Parts: sequence; structure tokens; C-alpha cells
Amino acid sequence: MKTILVPVGSSKNAQSHLQYAVDFAKAFGAKLYVVQIYNVYTKAGTMISVDHIIERESKDFLDSHIASIDTKDVEVYTRTFKGKLVDTLEKVCDALDVDLIILEPRTNSIKDEVYLGKTSGKIVKRTQIPALIVPEGYVYRPIVKILLALKSAIVRKEDALYPLSVVKNQYKAIVNMLLVKTAHHNEKDFELNDELKTMVTNTTIAERPTTFQAVLEHYKSNYPDLLCVVRRKRGFFSKLWEDNVILKKDFHSNKLPVLVLSGLK
Repeated sequence: MKTILVPVGSSKNAQSHLQYAVDFAKAFGAKLYVVQIYNVYTKAGTMISVDHIIERESKDFLDSHIASIDTKDVEVYTRTFKGKLVDTLEKVCDALDVDLIILEPRTNSIKDEVYLGKTSGKIVKRTQIPALIVPEGYVYRPIVKILLALKSAIVRKEDALYPLSVVKNQYKAIVNMLLVKTAHHNEKDFELNDELKTMVTNTTIAERPTTFQAVLEHYKSNYPDLLCVVRRKRGFFSKLWEDNVILKKDFHSNKLPVLVLSGLK
């Protein structure tokens, strides 16, 4: 894992989040891009351009945040970009060859009962970039145990498991797998390929309507340092994604980081 990107909004947790990102990047020897994406809506009939003002203010905002944390000799770069959030973020990640995005659950001021806000929810839902969602105020610590929750272990995409594999190897972590048997279960869904077989230490099979419900019932018994799920059209967060918002009352494991892989198929 060589390049990590952190989008920064106006949340009160930004400093804590950036410190975690720096500590995480240092563990992997990765460089860190701290970015802010803005969009300017001009009033019809006006000729005033404020792009350069917003760009300068955004850059100053990012630089001040970086100056307030301990960068620990990690290569940290600040960048600002104009455009629509998701489209611009995808282009930036492609251009910079980003391996992982580290997200705050809530990137601006919204209600306390929200676990994952609209901005972060939109990034997780609408991009295929692997993402690590870090709880507010969470202090970095090595990852010892990982809970991987899947309803299908079929892997067709090349490098789909790369982020999980890198994290496991870096920390020499244990990966416990939770396979969820739903109403639409196919026997082949539980056939592990060679990569998963070498990666997983223990496997639990749970029969539940959704992966989400299975995780809520099993994650506490595993005491993981990281929950790993897969981004799917109707996947782990799907029942709460219609408005790009996930509530804390519906996702009780908001005290540990969540690694969201791109789709396996």
C-alpha cells in the first residue's frame, strides 16, 4: 500500500482523523494526500470569478490542519480540486494511483445520531475505491484481529482482496470469516479460493436474512480491531443507503474501523 488519500471536510474531528491517517500511513511506509474538493455555483448574469479565492482558502485550511498534527516523517501532500465530489474523487484517485481512501464517518456538522453522513456515504456507495471508515476520535493502534463478513466468497475481480491482504500481512493479523447464508444462498458462494484459504484462520457460518444482521449479532463475540465488508449493489449497508445516511442505532459497531472492499465479482 503506497498511496493513501484523505478527503477533509469541515468536521470538528478533522484533526484527530488526520492524525490517525498519518499513523496508519507510517505503518505502511505510504505517502498521504490530504485533499479538499469544492464546487462553485455562480449567480446567473455575474462575471465574478471566485475560484482562485476558494482554492487559496482551501489550501490554507488544509495546511493549517497538517501543521497541527505530528506528521512523523510521513510524506504528506495537500491538494484542492474543483468539481463534483464523486466524479472528481475518482479521477484524482486514478491520477494519483491511490490504494485506499481513509474516511471520517461524518465530514461536516450533522446530528449526533448519524454514524455515516451523506458525504462519506456517497463516497462509499458510489465509488469502487477501497475505503477505511475510522470512527470519530479513534486513536491508532495495530490491528490484531479482523472480522471479514461475506455472503459470497466468490472472487472474480483481480486484486479485490489486496487491501485486506496488505493489512493482514503488515500487522500479522488473524482474519476470522463470517459467511452469511441468506435466502438466495448458492452452495458455490461458500467455496473459498486459494487466496482466501491462506488468509482466513477461522470460519463461522450464520443463517440470517442479511449480512448486516449477521454482523450485528456476531461482531462482539469476535472482538475485532477491524471489520471488513464488501461493497455490493445490495450489500452490507444497502438497507440504509437510500439516502446515503447510516444511523448509529442501526449500526452498533461504530467503535471500530470498517474496511470496505470494492466488489469481488
